[in-house]
Amino acid sequence: MTESTETESASSSGQGAAQGFFGRLRSGLSKTRDQLTTGLGNLLLGEKEINESALDELETALLTTDVGLETTQAIMTELTDRAGRRELANMTALLQALHELLVQRLQGVARPLSFETRKPEGQPKVIFFVGVNGVGKTTTIGKLAKRYKTQGLNVMLAAGDTFRAAAVEQLQAWGQREDIPVIAQSQGSDSASVAFDAVQSAQAKGVDVLLVDTAGRLQAKSQLMDELAKIQRVVKRLDPEAPHEVILVLDGGVGQNALSQVKVFNETVPLTGLVVTKLDGTAKAGVLFALASQSDGAPQVPICFIGVGEGVEDLRDFEPEAFVAALLQSDDVV
Repeated sequence: MTESTETESASSSGQGAAQGFFGRLRSGLSKTRDQLTTGLGNLLLGEKEINESALDELETALLTTDVGLETTQAIMTELTDRAGRRELANMTALLQALHELLVQRLQGVARPLSFETRKPEGQPKVIFFVGVNGVGKTTTIGKLAKRYKTQGLNVMLAAGDTFRAAAVEQLQAWGQREDIPVIAQSQGSDSASVAFDAVQSAQAKGVDVLLVDTAGRLQAKSQLMDELAKIQRVVKRLDPEAPHEVILVLDGGVGQNALSQVKVFNETVPLTGLVVTKLDGTAKAGVLFALASQSDGAPQVPICFIGVGEGVEDLRDFEPEAFVAALLQSDDVV
């Protein structure tokens, strides 16, 4: 094989991988995309002139995908003004303007989760994962643990959701499968004790990243929040800067209720990032725009990852441009 052929092959392979990743993202967001484009006629084909009816349909579509009232109104005001000034010649131009406005809404809130080691201080990077039951918190931890081990990091897990035996067993299964140590105690043990033991062990073993699962019983909100605060206090005895990240895992299917969860958890343990899971099973992926706009008094917390499927590769770094493209690109465009 010639050098030119090898280069072309490598380039083709890279493009194929990129298209594959985008395809999985697009497939995972299909329910929201279908909801967003339903009733918009030939919006994506650019065969209709912009009129009041089309704008009304677009506004309804944004609201039904849980983009949120505040964000929807701001976007529609901008699009209506541009259309009135004849800056948008047709539906193709409208779609492009919508794409730009949606990306702008998300750009300031995307943040990759940096996992540089803390070896100079001799401390592991401690990440708490919080969230209500059923959001996919334990699965998210397992997927991230596999990712970071693949990147060459020394990873440890802490099974701090001691009230659910299934959660402990699930995390232990991830650890066994990926050959990652898991610190756990019996069901009903003190979660703070598990976290303390895990940090102590991680320090002794030179671990780079410690991922700590926590309980998620929001129905007993005060008890849950007190427990989270206690875990934080206990861990700080071993490392005053810990936890270095507090990641809230949200089920994308709850829509606007995600805003209240952000607000409640942040009041107890200040959040540093969000993971929005199960977006493949809902038509409410527009909630990411509401999270970015600080609606209903919720603080703006960076979005680090989104989950669009069951596979490890379906937990993706949040990239606004790709996310919006996957929402708006129709079968006719691909």
